[in-house]
Order: sequence, then structure tokens, then C-alpha cells
Amino acid sequence: MVTTNNKENSYKKMSIQVSLNGLSFCILNQDENEICYFKKIDFDKQLDPIKLLAKIELTYEQEDELNQPVNEVTVIYNNSLFSLVPAELFDEEQAASYLKFNTRILKTDFIAFDQINEEMVNVYIPYTNISNYFFDKYGEFEYRHSLSVLIDSLLKFPKETSGPKLYLHAHRNSYELVIIENAKLIFANSFEFDTKEDFLYYLLFTAEQLNLNPEKFELVLMGDISRDSEEYKMAWDYIKNITFMGPFHPFSFTEKAKPEDELSEYLLIKSL
Repeated sequence: MVTTNNKENSYKKMSIQVSLNGLSFCILNQDENEICYFKKIDFDKQLDPIKLLAKIELTYEQEDELNQPVNEVTVIYNNSLFSLVPAELFDEEQAASYLKFNTRILKTDFIAFDQINEEMVNVYIPYTNISNYFFDKYGEFEYRHSLSVLIDSLLKFPKETSGPKLYLHAHRNSYELVIIENAKLIFANSFEFDTKEDFLYYLLFTAEQLNLNPEKFELVLMGDISRDSEEYKMAWDYIKNITFMGPFHPFSFTEKAKPEDELSEYLLIKSL
């Protein structure tokens, strides 16, 4: 992957988030520590992987800036086709067996895994047709599951001793919930919801199963959620301590590349 001259000769890293509900693209000029390109596309309805690939191809045809030379590419797959496995129990040759109780596995599915830390492995199914497309376009690239990126980033926060902290990363109709205490992963899963009541139910049910008191634990929000969201307003009635994730990256933005809400692009930016 070659670069051009002058400022365009800077070292550039691209982050791409892929889900059946939408796409996000981000390019970082590492020498300037500046995000110079950002594009987010939400779909009207959930697509299948074949139609998703067609959307990606169309986006590259329409967005000239996506075709600029880059030095590194990271693709984030956001789906529910995953299973967290303790590292001491993980066997790469048996990777499919960790998923068979959570999702339907086809013979053509490729099983991947992310080593999150010394204690945990995330086994998941990436979209093979999408991976093949990016390989043809960029050659070697890194890909990870969205939950792996989220857990890894949260475990790097300074160790706290004030009890468990719940981190909720929201999408339009789903969210990842990660619970960390004393720099240790206690819980991580994703939930799909149709209503604000569903949103709250999974959150409170998880807390109840782990004997966590909504009057005491802190809930930290990030992703596609704001104080105007119905989900936030309902959660506020039941959970005493709710905050939004504070500053989480050191980058600046060009005027055209700045997203409306940086926090909604937490995973995309954190993978740079």
C-alpha cells in the first residue's frame, strides 16, 4: 500500500465498521494526529451479507476519498455471532463448538477469534465475502469483532476500587453491555431491543442476576445514545448514577471529517 507525496504522503490509518444495519469509515493522518475523513451510512432496514457487500462497493464508487492510498486498515465486524471463551479452555481446533449453541453455523462460515487478554478469547463469525473484498482492495488488513475492541479499550482504563462499573455501548436497535470491576471483566454480552422497555429490561435483568444494586452502581453510556433518547430517559428513572463517557481520544478533526457526535463513533475511533 503506497502513499502519495507532500501532506498526502503522511502515514494514514483507516478504520471501517461493518454491520448489517450500516457502515462507518474513518481515516487518520497519523503524522498530523488528525482524522481527515469520516463517513457514516445507516440503512433503512437490516441487510444480508450479499446486499451489504453491494452497499460497500457502491460506497467506494461514490466516495473518491475512500480510494486514497492508506498504510493500515482495520475492519470491525459488529454482529451477534460471537461467544466469549476463557483462555484456559480455548482450543483453536474446536472454535466452531463454542458458537454452535449461540448461533446457526453454516459449512461455509469461517470462524475467527480475538485474543482479548490473557484470560479471554472472543470467537466469532466475520462476513467472509466482505473480508475477501477488502483483501482484494488492500491486501493484508486487521479485523476484529466490535465487542473485542470495546472490552480491550475499557480494560485499559485506570483501575478503580469503587465497585463494578457498567459500560453500555448503544446502537440503533442493540447494545453491548460490559461490566468491569478492579480492572477485571465481570460480564460482556450484546442485546437486541425493539422498545425502550426492552432496552431497560435487559439492563436491569443483568444487574439483578449479578446482584448489582441500581442505587449504587455507575452506568457509563456511549455510542448512539444521548440525553434526548427515550432509552436514556427511562433508564434515568431506575438507575441513580448515569454518566456519559468523557474524552476518549487525542485526535483532532478536519472540518469536513468531524462527526456530529464523537461518542457515537467510539469503536471506530478507538480502533485507530
